[in-house]
Amino acid sequence: MRKVSLRNLAAHKVRLALTVLSVVLGTAFVAGSFVFTDTLQRTFDGIFEDVATGVDVRVSGQDDNGSGVPLADLDRLRAVPGVQAVQPGITGQIVLLGSDGKAVKGGGAPSLGLSYLPPDQQIGEQFRFKAGAPPARSGQIALNPGAARLGKLDIGSRTKVLVPSQGILDVTLTGIYETETETGGYIGALFTQAQALRLFTDGKHVGYVDVAGDGVSQGELRDRVAQALPQLKAKTGDEVRRDVKADISNALQFINYFLLAFGAIALLVGTFIIYNTFSMLVAQRLRELALLRAIGASRRQVSRSVLLEASLVGLVGSVLGIAGGVGLAYGLRALLNSFDVGLPSGPLQLQPRTVLIALAIGIGVTMFSAYSPARRAAKIAPVAAMREEFASTGTSLRRRTAIGAGAGLLGVLGLVAGAVAEPGGRAAGLIGLGALGLILGVLLGAPALSRPVIAVIGAGLGPVFGTVGRLARTNAVRNPRRTAATAFALTLGLMLVTTIAVFGASAKKSINGLVDNDVTADYILTGPDAIGVPVAAAPAVAKVSGVAATVRLHFAQVKIDGRTEYGTGVDGPLERVLRVRMLKGSADLSGRDLLVSQKWAEDNGWGVGSAVAMRTADQNTVTARIGGIYEDSQLLGNWLASGALYRELTPSRMVMDEVVLVKAAPGADLAAMRAGLERATDPLVVVQVQDREQFKGEGASQINALLAVLYGLLALAIVIAVLGIINTLALSVVERRREIGMLRAVGVLRPQLRRTIYLESMLIAVFGAIVGVALGLTFGSLFVHTLREQGLNHISVPVGQALLMLALAAVVGVLAALWPAARAARTPPLAAIADL
Repeated sequence: MRKVSLRNLAAHKVRLALTVLSVVLGTAFVAGSFVFTDTLQRTFDGIFEDVATGVDVRVSGQDDNGSGVPLADLDRLRAVPGVQAVQPGITGQIVLLGSDGKAVKGGGAPSLGLSYLPPDQQIGEQFRFKAGAPPARSGQIALNPGAARLGKLDIGSRTKVLVPSQGILDVTLTGIYETETETGGYIGALFTQAQALRLFTDGKHVGYVDVAGDGVSQGELRDRVAQALPQLKAKTGDEVRRDVKADISNALQFINYFLLAFGAIALLVGTFIIYNTFSMLVAQRLRELALLRAIGASRRQVSRSVLLEASLVGLVGSVLGIAGGVGLAYGLRALLNSFDVGLPSGPLQLQPRTVLIALAIGIGVTMFSAYSPARRAAKIAPVAAMREEFASTGTSLRRRTAIGAGAGLLGVLGLVAGAVAEPGGRAAGLIGLGALGLILGVLLGAPALSRPVIAVIGAGLGPVFGTVGRLARTNAVRNPRRTAATAFALTLGLMLVTTIAVFGASAKKSINGLVDNDVTADYILTGPDAIGVPVAAAPAVAKVSGVAATVRLHFAQVKIDGRTEYGTGVDGPLERVLRVRMLKGSADLSGRDLLVSQKWAEDNGWGVGSAVAMRTADQNTVTARIGGIYEDSQLLGNWLASGALYRELTPSRMVMDEVVLVKAAPGADLAAMRAGLERATDPLVVVQVQDREQFKGEGASQINALLAVLYGLLALAIVIAVLGIINTLALSVVERRREIGMLRAVGVLRPQLRRTIYLESMLIAVFGAIVGVALGLTFGSLFVHTLREQGLNHISVPVGQALLMLALAAVVGVLAALWPAARAARTPPLAAIADL
């Protein structure tokens, strides 16, 4: 039986290649995900291997968002028994300007200013200079090689550095220091300690302090430091390195799971193709398998022969998929680097775990998909299967359709329950379960559903294409199981694409609604996410002719009753730039006043005049007073604090302007005012001046970029579905060889035969697309409905995009049929009729 299986695979090389390809694509995505994240993990491990080198203990504030370590505590640290040296850690966000005067872009990599100490004051060897010298006085900096290369700067180059809290500084590059690993777009500028203290601290605190011990273990020294300074947090150097690596690992795990989810989708789509392929192969080989049974092969041997073929297909596909996964990881890294994402460089990592998982998944999915056809092959009655008419018979669809109808009904009930439930996790869970039930119902009921749907969408083929069109429509529903299995692969892919499209369209409409309804500012100033708008921007634009008001908004974070709560600090007349619909109290913000949303006040039992105890990151408690309650608004959030209260709640090193809103005076020339705003902010390089329409457009472009990534990942599932259509049609041509020969013998021309298969493929593809788009629109709309309290308060159905998908599905169906149709047209009529 092994020889039979091997010879059967060798005799159908094209069929084998198509089936293997669907396994290759799925396993390549899984293997590529692991290779990509393992490579990043190994590279980052190398980078952070030298973090805190020579450091025995690192001391920091209890909260990482706090002010840090008081400089007054340095002498107390030096007095701890066993302490040999103490080194303050000073760092802050910067923007480096290149030789062209523009901001150096490092993608997502950090851009930091650091403190430099002479070697005799350093703990461990932190910086080794490959060219020039370290900074010796204010106005001098040293850079890592990557930053110097990105900025096209050399020793002696004069440039500028933007420090968000200070403004623009003129600097001279005096040296370039080495880094252990080329870290992509990372920018690290070294300043003298005195200048770093002025630029990145409040003059009273530093971010952390490193301690070197003398003749004492790290653990013991940590305990001594913790006892001497209980208000601070102490970690050993080993704990610091371990925690940094753990943080990187957790972040990479998210990326890995994200990519693996799309690999799983591709494999799920592939299971339908593999199942369909082996089902058709078993149907085509009924007489062969019956003959094997007649000459003594047992049922177990027959089923094993089919499963052996499947395992070989899975093995070959998995091995090729592993190789493809390495190529995919390489291509993904190159693509991301082309967008200046700032990934570190390093050799690709193919771990044994990746190979084993890819082999297990590839072979397992193939064997699972072929199990049902193998069982069906084992049940063939030897004599009955050798009858001519046996191949055209099939079991009734009633039981399958009835089960599908029941699952679909339960799914609909789940969707309805989720739609009427209160927004939140429970509603989303009900809709998720309902969606699963409805998908299962569609899967089981698709064969019965295909006949009426294809009859409707194919009704126009007869009048347009005549007999060829009617024949194509008949062929498409001749074997509803095959049609359903082929179409369902495309259904899954388009369902997910359409669901994501609904999310994207709804998010854009919701953002547009918020801006249109609640923003009255004429211009909006924004900056990079990491640094916001430099503090010098607001005073500069306030002097521009035509400006009536500027309002600075700040991100605020505190703890209330042990819960972390997020709000907004406000400097300026908020009512001039945003609509605040007050329900109680006054909209004026000053001192320790708070404005809170209606729902937040009700949830906490607060009213106007209530006292709210807020715990800061420095573990201080500030009591604020509620001065007013406003109507719930996604734009305003839960609470608003005065600028004074915001600065009391927020450590000075964390204070930043998130956005600056500008209101024009009545009758002001907006175009002239905009030109003035741009001139005022040009020296700050990173500030963008936008009107409301541009601000909405920027939000839409960010959503579109995310959608493009998701569509690109889902494209793999669509490609596999198209391969399934090609595979099914190719096998269908083989199965109908005698029929095709008869059609050719009675006068059907080759172009007519090709057109028949084109139309048949188009009907199958459009059927799958209609079902997928309908499910996607339903699920997407319902999921958006559950998120209405999180800001998605508008449901937008992308009708144009849905129609485009249906049209593209028809085109894809025709393209998928090109090769099978050409193969059918070459069928010799007499040889096909004589084929037994």
